[in-house]
Order: sequence, then structure tokens, then C-alpha cells
Amino acid sequence: MTWFVAIVVVSMASTLVGLFIGYQAYRGFRRHQSRAMQYLSAGLILITAVTNTAAFVGTGLLRLGVIDAGLQSPLTLSVRLLQFAGLVCIAYSLYRRP
Repeated sequence: MTWFVAIVVVSMASTLVGLFIGYQAYRGFRRHQSRAMQYLSAGLILITAVTNTAAFVGTGLLRLGVIDAGLQSPLTLSVRLLQFAGLVCIAYSLYRRP
């Protein structure tokens, strides 16, 4: 098994587990109408599923030459901003007053 295949498998598994956890938090929000759970769910989905998908697709497009290599830094910044937004959502969910 090559390194690339291992990376893809682990990335996909992380994305799926993150989606599962985010979905469970979303179910908690729906059940209890808790805004904190809504922000927690959004943050978890942003941190795991959205950022992993964006990084994977962007890397694939870069490797295949579909997008110019000069866009690597903006792509990386975009992924980091998505991660930051997810962390802000989670932090807000933990400190939000009912």
C-alpha cells in the first residue's frame, strides 16, 4: 500500500467520523433546541468534513495540474480559515449563556 492510499483512507475515515459526530450534535440540537449544540455541530462539521474535503480536493486538483501551483497558498489559507471558523463555533458553543 502506498503512502498516498494510506493518506486518502485516513482522510476519508476522519471525514466520516467527523460527520457522524457533527450529526449527533445536530440531533442533540434538534431534540433540545439548544443553540449551543447547533454551534457545536456546525463547528465540528467545519473542522472535520469541510476542511478535509477542501484540502483533499484542492490537493488533487493541484497534483493533476487542473489549478495552477501558485494557488497552493490561497488554498491552504482557505482551509485554515475554515478550521478557525469551526473552532470559533465550538468555543462559542462552550461559553454561550442559555
